[in-house]
Amino acid sequence: MNAKAEPQGGARLLIDLGPLLVFFLVNFLAPVPAVMKIFVATGAFMIAMVAAMLFSAIRYQRISPLLWFSGIMVVILGGLTIWLHDVSFIKMKPTLYYALVAGLLAFGLATDRPLLQRVLGSTYPGLDEQGWTKLTRNWALFFAFMACLNEAVWRNSSTSFWIGFKLWGALPLTFLFAAANIPMLLRHGLMKEDAVPAEPGPVE
Repeated sequence: MNAKAEPQGGARLLIDLGPLLVFFLVNFLAPVPAVMKIFVATGAFMIAMVAAMLFSAIRYQRISPLLWFSGIMVVILGGLTIWLHDVSFIKMKPTLYYALVAGLLAFGLATDRPLLQRVLGSTYPGLDEQGWTKLTRNWALFFAFMACLNEAVWRNSSTSFWIGFKLWGALPLTFLFAAANIPMLLRHGLMKEDAVPAEPGPVE
């Protein structure tokens, strides 16, 4: 039996970033009063996340653990945001996601379990054990930093500023950090010439 295909390239971006882009677009373009935009965008985010999970399940016969976690959090915290009319819940979502991923990666390092390698092994062919250890450490530290940064931003700024931070701050920081790891990956056996490090799981 052939191994199940993994989403690559555009499909991976669609699954990982598609729901977040829907959130941004709806927040900017929804024809509703400004105070309501975040709630409409949150509802669209929930629908888009479920759609991404269904697409992954139908097209690739699997939903990654991190996509499951992110999707469940979006539905629960997004639902609370709309139900209680309190944007704090959707703003907390990235913090919880980043903190959990950082914790899982740190636990994997402490217990000598290559959790990141199990999730992204096909993305980094040829990467040696030391390379995986360094990559896991780097992402654990980055996600811990992002959890603290998201908390600081949403608790000390307006909703509009927080949304702008996610679009013009969090996303670029993530891609820049991923790119910064490429030289280290190449030194540790990465063989795929066009491999570009991807965040382990949906960008939050």
